Amino acid sequence: MTNMLIDKIHINKWESIMKLITTFLFFSFICAHTATAQQWWNVGSAGFSAGDARFTSIAIDGSGTPFVVYRDGGNLNKITVMKFEGSSWVNVGSAGFSDSSVQYTSIALDGSGTPFVVYEDGGNSDKATVMKFDGSSWVNVGSPGFSAGSVQYNSIAIDGNGTPFVVYRDAGNFDKATVMKFDGSSWVNVGSPGFSAFSVQYNSIVIDSSGTPFVVYRDNGNSGNATVMKFDGSSWVNVGSIGFSAGPARYTSIALDGNGTPFVAYRDGGNSGKATVVKFDGNSWVNVGSPGFSAGTADYTAIALDGSENPFVVYQDGGNSNNATVKKFDGSSWVNVGSPGFSAGTVIYNSIAIDASGTPFVAYHDGGNSGKATVMNFGDTPVAVEITKVGLPTEFSLSQNYPNPFNPSTSIEFSIPHESFVDLKVFDVLGNEVVLLANESYPAGKYRTDFSNTNLTSGTYFYRLKAGNFIQTKKMILLK
Repeated sequence: MTNMLIDKIHINKWESIMKLITTFLFFSFICAHTATAQQWWNVGSAGFSAGDARFTSIAIDGSGTPFVVYRDGGNLNKITVMKFEGSSWVNVGSAGFSDSSVQYTSIALDGSGTPFVVYEDGGNSDKATVMKFDGSSWVNVGSPGFSAGSVQYNSIAIDGNGTPFVVYRDAGNFDKATVMKFDGSSWVNVGSPGFSAFSVQYNSIVIDSSGTPFVVYRDNGNSGNATVMKFDGSSWVNVGSIGFSAGPARYTSIALDGNGTPFVAYRDGGNSGKATVVKFDGNSWVNVGSPGFSAGTADYTAIALDGSENPFVVYQDGGNSNNATVKKFDGSSWVNVGSPGFSAGTVIYNSIAIDASGTPFVAYHDGGNSGKATVMNFGDTPVAVEITKVGLPTEFSLSQNYPNPFNPSTSIEFSIPHESFVDLKVFDVLGNEVVLLANESYPAGKYRTDFSNTNLTSGTYFYRLKAGNFIQTKKMILLK
């Protein structure tokens, strides 16, 4: 009996020692891993729209605020625009503000940050309508349904003077390309309506610093290959050869660098349906890196350039379960931005924009979240998490998260009895910081934050609160 008691004491002793060693190693790792690895983070909640979101398009204003437009399945398939206000997505004006259902939505911001949207207007015989937000409500820009016939594959851009230009497939002109601009009182054609030689799809428009519009499209009169045209002041002219791609091109998207050089991304039928990017070198179209650089087929391709003129491309990655992948060209080859296939599920209607600091944002219809809209950005830490004050405490404390285990979200509460600088972080079992939840001063109060990150794998995580001289860490378990 005495020997059994001694053995039990020894076992308990060693268990205590092992717990101390584990705790020491965990905190040692935390101290050693002060820098966080860059990865893709949800901007606010994943799947933030009221319902199914299609034809998602993103733009970012000068202060870094992302705006997203989409056909809103939660509002009778009408058009909705939302922006991220630092902690959550909020409607810009009323949700579902169009008179009827819409398709082919696209968004652009003018120099003052005013959002303009174009769409196929079901309430006006599927013709083109453009609206802008005047600070209190959405108002028509010119007459609604201003196009000659029904439209598809709409895209909008705004020049340096704040003039909106739209391109679309024009059923009133044999499904050819038409560009119109708003002259201050009405919509007028830019050059001839239906200026393309044949019918078009997947239109995209950009405007250079001198006000010259460029459009790219799938050219159905040239085997479905890509063609780019620009307006020279009197007529539309080809930029390089027509139908310049190696094979049929889908999801054509265009961007310009600071010198006005056009870059085009597309699904390349001449390279097994993979992603290809080309640019115009002044004489001809040349590949940017290898053609067909994606791991698998690339659908819903979209391109943007950062301030250093590096091209980034987002696409539905057939080599990664049709999830989202972003690649950038590093000067010699295409490299992954973060993990390939980083989204929670399959994606369609991808759109990409890059803020002034070079951070890429992507918006898409998120198959991993009931087809709702999701926006993600790539960086060291996620966009700020909303923290709600729920009471007034008398001491510092960190509560156990609830529920625990959790999937996909859980609540964390903490209390501070007086104003303190709060540092609340989540770490993996190796002590790597994976999420920054709070990093600023808060007045006395009891606070709650809802934590959700669809990119984390199942496993054990630790969350740590530092406030004044108070430090406490607790464990939580994510089960997917």
